[in-house]
Amino acid sequence: MKLEKSAAAFALAKKFMPGGVNSPVRSYQNVDCNPPFIARAKGSHIFDIDGNDFIDYVGSWGPMILGHAHEKIVDALKKAVERGTSYGAPTELETELAALVQKFYPSMEVMRMVNSGTESTMSALRVARGFTGREKIVKFIGCYHGHSDSLLVKAGSGAATFGEPSSPGVTFGTAQDTIAIPYNDISAVEKIFNECGEKIAAVIVEPVAGNMGLVLPEENFLEKLREVTKKFGALLIFDEVMSGFRVKIQNKIKPDLTCLGKIIGGGLPCAAYGGRAEIMRNVSPDGKIYQAGTLSGNPLAMTAGIETLKILIDTPNFSENLTAKTSKLIEGIKGVAQVPIQTPQAGSMFCIFFSNKKVKNYEDAASCNQAQFKKFFIAMLEQGIYLAPSQFETLFVSAAHDDLDFEKTINAAKIAFGELV
Repeated sequence: MKLEKSAAAFALAKKFMPGGVNSPVRSYQNVDCNPPFIARAKGSHIFDIDGNDFIDYVGSWGPMILGHAHEKIVDALKKAVERGTSYGAPTELETELAALVQKFYPSMEVMRMVNSGTESTMSALRVARGFTGREKIVKFIGCYHGHSDSLLVKAGSGAATFGEPSSPGVTFGTAQDTIAIPYNDISAVEKIFNECGEKIAAVIVEPVAGNMGLVLPEENFLEKLREVTKKFGALLIFDEVMSGFRVKIQNKIKPDLTCLGKIIGGGLPCAAYGGRAEIMRNVSPDGKIYQAGTLSGNPLAMTAGIETLKILIDTPNFSENLTAKTSKLIEGIKGVAQVPIQTPQAGSMFCIFFSNKKVKNYEDAASCNQAQFKKFFIAMLEQGIYLAPSQFETLFVSAAHDDLDFEKTINAAKIAFGELV
């Protein structure tokens, strides 16, 4: 596979941007190769500037649940662009998208549109502190909730890849207000609340953790979180920026606040946070908790989000069929594996851990065989399979993936696994 043009583009980019990228994991530093620079994408495929064609399981890190450049979304955006790209004023589009979101998430009685997952979680924590009058936050090691200061304490995803459990620049005082404990460890949650529960404003959690690889919640873990937070008067915040619209979680467990991103914008920058009306009515201008954004509710992002969610709603058994499709791919990969792997799945999310034991938390994820992952990743890339360049990331299947994609992926995996033996 030739990557000469991408290599030149990367060298030039490094002159202008840290590491040549605008988000660290894109640098491919963890897999010791240069990243392909992308020229275009369509359906389940992504194409680089060297002309290479990849089957894409990154999907812009989750948003592309329908695949790239879906015709209905592209057509709607073309019309929207002609009406102007930004107004900084209310539109009916914002209300329409909010109403669609509420069909998926009834617990989001009132919500606020923002521009990124980081902005969503940061704002939700401010609301939790303002509503409860408390300062401390509980998060779980390996769960990444964006790069705001109070959440970059033993984070996962890109930070874990670079071996930085916390980031320079986060103040000691901020870190003191964030309590980080192991994921899936309800005894640690109960211990912390028994020690200082009256000071805890909220627990924020990825109900399906997707930033240390895909780690599923243990049985009753989320239910117990709900019980403990209610008992002590703390809020429970579900960060579904990644799992939102891909995994059905809130049928039985109702959080106080939910953070969404990625799919909600149909591939454009958009996110939201929301929850019980009595909480969200404290946000300015209804209340005194301030949060604002010039591009929040941007008409292009609203348009893409509306069209995406309409398709999810109007397509019979969309979620069930996509989940089944993902299971089919995973079974094929497992069938050709020649080394021990774990393949957790949640809806249309999955990952491959190079380990002989189930991964329950960040410590387990960090102990997986990184050398095997690196060799596997490069072997797959060379065969035209585009995976996330870190074992601490989750992979995604879209509605655009088909049996031919899966056949090529499984055949490539067989060769890649063979190189590890």
